[in-house]
Amino acid sequence: MRAFAAILATLLLAVPVGAGAADPVPTHSVSATADVPHGRLEKYEAFPSRFVSARHVSVWVPEGYDPKGPRLPVIYMHDGQNLFETATAYGGKEWGIDEALSGMGQKAIVVGVWNSPTRYADYFPQKLAAYLPADMQAQVMSMAKGQLKADDYLRFLVEEVKPFIDRTYRTRPDAAHTGIMGSSMGGLISLYALGEYTQVFGRAACVSIHWPLMAPPATPEAREAAADATAQAWEAWFRAAHFDPKRQRLYMDHGTRDLDANYRPYSLKMEAVLPRYGWVEGRNWRSSVFEGTTHNEADWRARVDIPLGFLLAQ
Repeated sequence: MRAFAAILATLLLAVPVGAGAADPVPTHSVSATADVPHGRLEKYEAFPSRFVSARHVSVWVPEGYDPKGPRLPVIYMHDGQNLFETATAYGGKEWGIDEALSGMGQKAIVVGVWNSPTRYADYFPQKLAAYLPADMQAQVMSMAKGQLKADDYLRFLVEEVKPFIDRTYRTRPDAAHTGIMGSSMGGLISLYALGEYTQVFGRAACVSIHWPLMAPPATPEAREAAADATAQAWEAWFRAAHFDPKRQRLYMDHGTRDLDANYRPYSLKMEAVLPRYGWVEGRNWRSSVFEGTTHNEADWRARVDIPLGFLLAQ
């Protein structure tokens, strides 16, 4: 139970960052360190926004990046403090995104948007809440500790962060070369972004996607009922969303231990929903189960080349 509680706490994990109206200019740049052995990492502290609280944004460019050279695809990732450096990563375990991409021989820019004290409210798919039963809505609002903020968070990404990245770096700005990726609640907001901003994000990777939306029910019977209600809510939102499976790609996965052990009833139902909306597994959509893996950065790092490869495949 202690291990489960620790894992569940990561759903609400917030790394407070400074607030302010500072211009988005690099405040920190590192290259050739033990944490960042490949490429260069630039940090924009307290990136200002009209929509959400200011938060750090880290941008990694690969080795050989030339500001006048070839344009590169971009992946936007949530929980950005966990991606590159052990000093800022939760539990001192980072994803090793730079090592993974360099080892794969892939050239891409990765934008890591740090989370905030309102992480749950930022990442919960906002329009989905309206399709949940009243008791589940109440639980969501309790965990959010206020209003849901995902629509504003996505406006921050789409209207503020992405235009800045496209102006500042040598990007391929079209949807076909713009991906979004996250784990747990970050997986939920990545799927939500794919449906809400079809013309912006062409690909999404949802690692250990937190299908239960909140703390999973205690009994198998309650979990099955919750999975039914959740799948019905997702399908209702799918009908209203703007997915384009002919042009988009979707990756999702989960493990089988600890918090991830609760996910299979949910993912099975979602795997039944997706084909009804044009998704063809193995072509534009992939769903994987990683036996024996749990809900943490170390296990996500061990398989991160898989979702990265899916996002960057031509």
